[in-house]
Amino acid sequence: MTESTQPGAIRRNPLLEAAQEEMLKFERTENEFRRKDRDERAAELRLPLDDIKVH
Repeated sequence: MTESTQPGAIRRNPLLEAAQEEMLKFERTENEFRRKDRDERAAELRLPLDDIKVH
C-alpha cells in the first residue's frame, strides 16, 4: 500500500534491482580475477594451494 502512495517507488525498484544485478556481476568477475591471480602467483612461487585452505 505504501508503494501506491509514493510515485517514485515503482520507478526506483527496477533501477535498484538493476543496480544490484550489476553489483553481483562485478563481484563475481572480481572474485574470479582474484582467484586466477592468486593461482598464478602460487604457481610462480610453487606454492601448493590445494594443501593450504584458502578462504
